[in-house]
Amino acid sequence: MASDELSQKLGRRLLIEEGAEAPVAVDVDEPGPQGESEEKESAANADSELGAKLARRGALNEGVGEPCQPSLKVCNPYTEFKEFSRKQIKDMEKMFKMYDAGKDNFIDLMELKLMMEKLGAPQTHLGLKNMIKEVDEDLDNKLNFREFLLIFRKAAAGELAEDSGLCVLARLSEIDVSTEGVKGAKTFFEAKVKAINESNKFEAEIRQEQEEKKKQAEEQKQRRAAFNDLKLAFK
Repeated sequence: MASDELSQKLGRRLLIEEGAEAPVAVDVDEPGPQGESEEKESAANADSELGAKLARRGALNEGVGEPCQPSLKVCNPYTEFKEFSRKQIKDMEKMFKMYDAGKDNFIDLMELKLMMEKLGAPQTHLGLKNMIKEVDEDLDNKLNFREFLLIFRKAAAGELAEDSGLCVLARLSEIDVSTEGVKGAKTFFEAKVKAINESNKFEAEIRQEQEEKKKQAEEQKQRRAAFNDLKLAFK
């Protein structure tokens, strides 16, 4: 109850400081010796915390301070996750975006809950929290795309318990990372060595994509030319 009362006092003081509410004098009963010391300590802590908040808000309003934002780690999945092919990473990205209902580039607890339900393996609230915790490197209680890829890295390396939620997710995702991605290697480190040695295959995949795009553009150009010839024939 003391914490609720203190919270109300802090809220009221903040409104008074912002000018949203006028101060009102109230009668205060004189506390006993023990209550007096506890109240003084709580008031001191509250004043310190409130003072810091007010000072920061004032600085932001005056354009002096800058809002705190979490540090963002740039991830290039094609270079960091070399044990996977480009197609596999694109399949994982497609799956990630499909379940990112908020379109904020994160999968939070509720979105993960929905994902597991759609995969046919619903989890308890505690189970979902443990799933996130296992790969949540920045401790923000949600999964970014890099952390999502870590699920499949751990699955490919055999680092997930068979009955764990992440193992179930990787198994039901229909993204095969056990043979193509790691070439049947027994451990992740062996797989990584093989993936590095297969950099030529990675470059070949890029060239193949470029050739396919070039072919599609040429076919479209030919169709357009044929259509123009047909128009001229009817004139």
